[in-house]
Amino acid sequence: MKAQTQNMTSGNAAKLIFFFALPLMLGNICQQLYTMVDTMIVGQVAGVEALAALGSVDFLMWIVTGISTGITQGFSILISQHYGAGNGVALRKVIAHSYRLTAITAVLVFALSQLLASAALTGLHTPQNIIGMALLYLRIIFCGIPFTTAYNMFACELRAIGNSKAPLTAMLIASLINIVLDLLFVAVFGWGIAGAAIATIIAQLFSAIYCFAILKQIKLVQLAKSDFEHEAKLDLNLLQLGIPVVFQNIIIGVGGLVVQYVINGYGFLFVAGFTATNKLYGLLEMAAISYGYAIVTYVGQNLGAKQFDRIKSGVRVSLLISLATSIVISVAMFLFGKPILSLFLSGEQQQIEAVLEIAFHYLSIMAAMLWVLYFLYVYRSALQGLGDTLLPMLSGFAEFLMRIGAALILPIFIGQNGIFFAEIAAWSGAALLLCISYYIRIRATEKKLNENNC
Repeated sequence: MKAQTQNMTSGNAAKLIFFFALPLMLGNICQQLYTMVDTMIVGQVAGVEALAALGSVDFLMWIVTGISTGITQGFSILISQHYGAGNGVALRKVIAHSYRLTAITAVLVFALSQLLASAALTGLHTPQNIIGMALLYLRIIFCGIPFTTAYNMFACELRAIGNSKAPLTAMLIASLINIVLDLLFVAVFGWGIAGAAIATIIAQLFSAIYCFAILKQIKLVQLAKSDFEHEAKLDLNLLQLGIPVVFQNIIIGVGGLVVQYVINGYGFLFVAGFTATNKLYGLLEMAAISYGYAIVTYVGQNLGAKQFDRIKSGVRVSLLISLATSIVISVAMFLFGKPILSLFLSGEQQQIEAVLEIAFHYLSIMAAMLWVLYFLYVYRSALQGLGDTLLPMLSGFAEFLMRIGAALILPIFIGQNGIFFAEIAAWSGAALLLCISYYIRIRATEKKLNENNC
């Protein structure tokens, strides 16, 4: 029991956050590994057009998966708060209601994604030589939405009660399964882009099963039939936390679709170069995501325990850790980025050189400003841990406006390379808003507590 949960309301904040985030980082590395292996095998075996097809659906997949990750991340905020407060009865009710709402979400997202996939690709002006492969990949990958949503719910629940190791093990299992099946389906059977999608779905299923099996061993979260008795107020409370995170992800994704629309107009070689770098994007932000999950859990549990000094010190140390981490990753990308990018490419030498130049230029710009993205995650996660998902949603609007503004305006003045600065603009706008919002919110929360104690 003690090994399966962790109370973060006492002990050294830096140590707790870092070592809680460490397994999540390793898990994210595994997740990015099998995403990259998908791309490498498809790019090497099926060619540049198949690579471009994968890239053309990135932001569509971001929106669809962002719904399930957003709703479950919102639910986990309330789970962590009840865990920190030591309220087992309320904790189990929250988990039971979260399961039901998550299942409904999965069904709706599956139906809508299949219905709108073709129209979305056409509306984005996806190049004709890759649209068929892109649609096939989407159709298959969207069949895995129930598995992805289940994993997200179980993993968020585990993290909320202080267990970051089980999601790591799940990702390790998923990565190994995905790599083996990629090689089998794509390289051996010759199923191409469809084989990559099928391999991913099977890997997601196994990760969900593993996390559920771990939860079944934790007595604290064993649910009874009575926990599922409908409470409209609790459902509303959960949706008030989850829906803003969903909209935040959708808004960010829609901004990405505008960028994708602009990129598609530059031809499939530019799309391929952009895709190669985007597949490394996950490596760039993997530690930021992990720190974010750690901070949500840390802040949520300490809010439940009403320890506001620990919240402030935890956020401060998280900023320092994030800055140091982002610098290390940036340096690594400058030194080794080009050789890594070349692993995604095959075909004619002239095409490879053109795509590699595009990809490394984009990667260099993102690496130079990576610290901004890491600060963004710290402040956004701190606000979410405080139970505020509205302001992070508004930061999604800031990202949207900055991203599409840069994507549509900068290429007019500095050519197609202007599109590379859209992501930096989005990070900067959101980070500034979140930074200001966090300090206002933490002061207001402290003031309210002091007034209640008087």
